[in-house]
Amino acid sequence: MQAMVLTAPRQPLIATDLATPRPAAGQVLIAVSACAVCRTDLHVVDGELTRPKLPLVPGHEIIGQVVEIGAGVDRFKTGDRVGVPWLGWTCGECTYCRSGRENLCVRARFTGYDLDGGYAEYTCADARYCFPVSETYSNVDAAPLMCAGLIGYRALRMAGDAARIGLYGFGAAAHLIAQVARFQGRELFAFTRPGDTAAQDFARQLGCAWAGGSDDAPPAPLDAALIFAPAGALVPAALRVTVPGGTVVCAGIHMSDIPLFPYEWLWQERTIRSVANLTRRDAEEFLAIAPRVPVRTTVVTYPLAEANVALDMLRAGRLTGAAVLIPPALWHT
Repeated sequence: MQAMVLTAPRQPLIATDLATPRPAAGQVLIAVSACAVCRTDLHVVDGELTRPKLPLVPGHEIIGQVVEIGAGVDRFKTGDRVGVPWLGWTCGECTYCRSGRENLCVRARFTGYDLDGGYAEYTCADARYCFPVSETYSNVDAAPLMCAGLIGYRALRMAGDAARIGLYGFGAAAHLIAQVARFQGRELFAFTRPGDTAAQDFARQLGCAWAGGSDDAPPAPLDAALIFAPAGALVPAALRVTVPGGTVVCAGIHMSDIPLFPYEWLWQERTIRSVANLTRRDAEEFLAIAPRVPVRTTVVTYPLAEANVALDMLRAGRLTGAAVLIPPALWHT
């Protein structure tokens, strides 16, 4: 099978012919139909997440068809379409797993980091962490739901019942969760890189009441802020425009250091919290609500062999929505 392989951090992915994997007990073999490109992939490739298995097939926003089933799997049958997210395996035994917090499992393994992912024609995945996806979505449109959508949804959950929400970084995750938040009746303010008028226009098209630069003041204070951009300086910036008792949610797996800021900006019971991974509950809830909204994805497609081009576009901030890789057999079909 063809795959794009990371052999060392900060190096381009290499197109490689690999043997098609076989599913172990509890796994399914999936013929990949589409795999979206996530900022976390960029953190892995650029060496900011420092412990990937190498060599590695990246990619954790996978949509594909089950073609072989390992021993003990009765959840799916061959031919089923499934999605595969970042959280790829948990032990089921630790305190976190037994208390409904499997996203914090002490032995968790992650798709496209500890486990080979979807920048390939085939991948194996733990059947417990594969999810049916509504047939209302094409393969390409469904792929970004599997991380950008799921992590965005978990971040939104952490905002509680906040009525006015700021979205910092209007990329793949924000453009999806903005639609859910508007469906729930919340008012949204989008913060982009200063001068990024294209992203600001995109945010307004998706229902944001206001859009401006990350250093601009919104027209009203925020009840909560969801930070999707990996820039630690946005944390104090968001605190400054958040009401007493408000919450600033850091939604990325990697972020640059948060600079020092006066305690006054945190005082009055403001909260800073992070989002780690996802749970199966997050996936089930989001994948149920997405077609009801309906959440529409904005995507740019690339053939699998051009994964490095897609990563470069993401790195440069030149994507509107999400990039999606298509394997050779399905490209232009």
